[in-house]
Amino acid sequence: MGFLGFTLLGGEDKRPIMSLGYAQKLSYREDVGVVGMSEIFDQPAVLQSKIEQLALMLKKSKHLVAFTGAGISTSCGIPDFRGPNGVWTLQRQGKGVPEASLPFHRAVPSLTHMALTELERAGLLKFVISQNIDSLHLRSGIPREKLAELHGNSFMELCPSCGAEYLRDFELETLGMKVTPRRCSVEYCGAKLRDTVLDWGDALKQKEMYPAEQHCKMADIVLCLGTSLQITPACNLPLKSLSGGGRIVIVNLQVTPKDKKASLVIKGQVDKVIAGVMHILNLKIPPFVRIDFVHLSLRHAPRKKAYVKWILKVVSIHGLKAPLPFVKSVEVSFPERPDMKVAFLTTQPFVLRRETARKRPFTMALKFKFSDGCRCSFSTIFLGVNFQVKASGFIRDKDAVLKKLRDDADHEPQCGQQEVMERQILPRSESSTHAITTNIVRYSLSDATKVGETSHGSKCRKGKIGCEVLSKRVKY
Repeated sequence: MGFLGFTLLGGEDKRPIMSLGYAQKLSYREDVGVVGMSEIFDQPAVLQSKIEQLALMLKKSKHLVAFTGAGISTSCGIPDFRGPNGVWTLQRQGKGVPEASLPFHRAVPSLTHMALTELERAGLLKFVISQNIDSLHLRSGIPREKLAELHGNSFMELCPSCGAEYLRDFELETLGMKVTPRRCSVEYCGAKLRDTVLDWGDALKQKEMYPAEQHCKMADIVLCLGTSLQITPACNLPLKSLSGGGRIVIVNLQVTPKDKKASLVIKGQVDKVIAGVMHILNLKIPPFVRIDFVHLSLRHAPRKKAYVKWILKVVSIHGLKAPLPFVKSVEVSFPERPDMKVAFLTTQPFVLRRETARKRPFTMALKFKFSDGCRCSFSTIFLGVNFQVKASGFIRDKDAVLKKLRDDADHEPQCGQQEVMERQILPRSESSTHAITTNIVRYSLSDATKVGETSHGSKCRKGKIGCEVLSKRVKY
């Protein structure tokens, strides 16, 4: 069932950083399968031969399915459960688990995550089945309709009434499909949302299992990456390919119960194997671009004839009951108005109350100081305010905006790029939704043991800043 949340600090720092939320929330279970198995490594020449064989198999494949486990995220700093230093292994030895230092929500996809995304874009990979709950497949760019998350997603809420899914930028408070503090935003629905992560004893959801089974039956290759293949019924899915003449390939450092059924078993680090395959196939691994979102609202009312009282709120796009996890503080200044005092907002929700002249427009500079895990330390949004404007607004195409941010990030040496998604001005209120690039990670095929070289930057160019929807059924 998935794994604990470890977050990578950056290209130069790979200390394991963990969120204990998932493990602490799970019900107690005595029997968690075989743990602490030793790792086995193929000799370099043997490993290279197998990588070449796998690349040829993938090149010829007509229906490739990836089946992933915790091992594809260990290079992100996320531990598996059963390895020599796995969570359950250490617990059995009475060693406990490390202290939490950084939040789960800042986890960065591994080289393997991004390689799978490129294989899907190239038309080679048809479907991904994951036992992980870290949301890294979705964040890497795998389309929701091509992904089955068998054990749920720590960042996904589901409406039990209309079926709408909401991908959050924060780890949910519960697991076991319990009610969360938020409601569905679909018109005429409004039902209470639930988390999607399974607890021990919970049945796998047919919405995830059915397409997983169908794609395994159609698969000519099921590529099992970083999984011990011990948790049932998930571990039996790859076997469904055999009846149709399909083959199983296993890349894992430990022996699995399905090794004898596999046509090829590779004992090597997943990132290294996949990097070698991508090199042979002449496919580039795209950078990971993390885009975070913020909503600004400004309400105002006449105080006196010449003055107006206004309230600025800086909140999550997920609603007032949701945290804004990537922002540590907001400094609000007024560049053109030295007579207006600078404000420092350090507690969520970030709220600023002021009274100013009605007929005198001004510009607010909102300097966001980002929390740990963001690769730029701050970025600034410039917001023009004119209380004389009665009504105006615009909504930009979100896909185009996000594509522009990703294209910009691909060419910029540092993050911090911004775009505005929408803005609405009404007689007594105005609001805007913004997107900002808070992380850029680049991956090197020449050094697959490194997750990537991360672009850092404390200087961020001026700009304006949206809402990412992974599919028609996924909402924010």
